Amino acid sequence: MTKDDIKTPPSKAIKSVQYDLFSQFITNDQTEVSNAVEIWESIPKYFFTPRQVQKLRAETGHADPYKWEYVYDGKPCTVKIQPALIEQKDGKYLAFFPSITEELVEEALKKIFTDQQYGIHDPNGAESWIRFTLKAIQKELKARGRSRSITEIKHAIEVMSSCILVFYIDNKEVWKGSILQDLVTVGREEYKADTTTHHVARLPLFISHSINRLEYRQFNYDRLMGCNEQLSRWIYKRLINRFRQASLMNDYHFMFSELKTSGLLQQATEGKNRVKVLSALDELVKRGVLMRYEYDERKKGRKIVDVKYTVCPGSDFVREQKAANKRVSDNHIQALNAGLPCE
Repeated sequence: MTKDDIKTPPSKAIKSVQYDLFSQFITNDQTEVSNAVEIWESIPKYFFTPRQVQKLRAETGHADPYKWEYVYDGKPCTVKIQPALIEQKDGKYLAFFPSITEELVEEALKKIFTDQQYGIHDPNGAESWIRFTLKAIQKELKARGRSRSITEIKHAIEVMSSCILVFYIDNKEVWKGSILQDLVTVGREEYKADTTTHHVARLPLFISHSINRLEYRQFNYDRLMGCNEQLSRWIYKRLINRFRQASLMNDYHFMFSELKTSGLLQQATEGKNRVKVLSALDELVKRGVLMRYEYDERKKGRKIVDVKYTVCPGSDFVREQKAANKRVSDNHIQALNAGLPCE
């Protein structure tokens, strides 16, 4: 990418009905809610552990891109993740893949973006820009019980802006970019000295398109960030996007094989992976997302080949999904009244 290829943020705010709707929630507490964008969040990108990254690095500290295959909406998909090469104190470069801290920082940034004084959305160019400070991210994470140091947040921003994702559907490349694109930052010394200086970055095209098409869902962001396990958060997001008609009278089911597409089930044995799923479901019961769950092991002979999980929603989750559904309906009406095309 050349300097001419780098996009710059708009010089002034752009009036956007789509962004207005994205920033409005049906809730008594605006601080507790955010937006889920299913197509972007379905791409597995935050499943790397320090041990896994260490194994992927060559003796030089570099690493080849990592490919992960999965299924989304019945279509075979692949994500290729090119790691960020970050200079260390000794002058050498180490490869880093996005992991748990980057996941949490992204959630914090998407929440900050819903405050219109920190975001700009250009509906015609399908571009969304966020203005932030390291201190603002640190404050947001701390408020959710996910404290990170400024050094950790700075590192996460570097990884998010430097790693490259390539997304394929049916072996056809459909998107290539970083989690935070076109990062505009200040000089190194000033950056190190002043953590309150604003930085600007462009959010992925998936998010911008979802804003334009009203394809997102309100959810309890505070509850999500309260989950300690990554798999708990991944399942919770799946329920938000898929279990839309949740009620105390119905349930929802999914398979162990589907959960494996998250990239988060890479324990030494399948038995340990199944234990990890139960631990995640237990946490969702504790957090009020689920009332209870059951599982049915599918076997061939004595071997477990898959597991069906049936979950019953908790009353809090039911209430939140009903609010999310009303918001979808209200947004659709407001968009039509504003003359926007609604599919």
